[in-house]
Amino acid sequence: MRLFKVALLLSTTLLLAGCAGTGKVVSRISPDSVTDLSGRWNDTDSRLVSEEMINDCLGQSWAMDHVVKYGKKPAVIVGVIQNKSSEHIAVGTFVGDIERALINSGKIQMVANPEEREQVRDERSDQQNNASEETAKRWGIEKGADYMMGGVINTITDEEKGSTVTYYQVDLNLIHLEDNSKVWLGQKNIKKFIGRRKVNL
Repeated sequence: MRLFKVALLLSTTLLLAGCAGTGKVVSRISPDSVTDLSGRWNDTDSRLVSEEMINDCLGQSWAMDHVVKYGKKPAVIVGVIQNKSSEHIAVGTFVGDIERALINSGKIQMVANPEEREQVRDERSDQQNNASEETAKRWGIEKGADYMMGGVINTITDEEKGSTVTYYQVDLNLIHLEDNSKVWLGQKNIKKFIGRRKVNL
């Protein structure tokens, strides 16, 4: 019996030692720090691409032309951005980065997307029955968008002998909703090398 207890204690000790050796270390880092562990599309790519492309978009003449013609800032909605790349990309995060860059520019008005509008309409409908007449929000005065932004993310991957080069191409466009004219076309490319040997890029 004593021998069994010794063996059990030894087994438990070895098991705990093994678990301790495989534990993970977690460190908090700045959300703005550039990290690229896998070489795949990441939060840094999403933020930098959205900021650069929106800066280019708002630097063109269409926004000022709209102000001159209509006397107000253009209203923009972000539509569908397709992920046609070879990897999973959190398109929702990218859309959020685009919307943030547009709003923070102060040059446009942002219109809610269809999902957000549905939630707002549900709330407005509830107010008609439950809120006071003074605070209930009216129907039929939603702001319509003047322009819709959409686009696609593509990749080209080249692999050989354990090394990979991934080429990302992000194409965005801005379309006038009244006449379907494209007022802006933007493109941003990223090229990443993943491997152990040095290459001349």
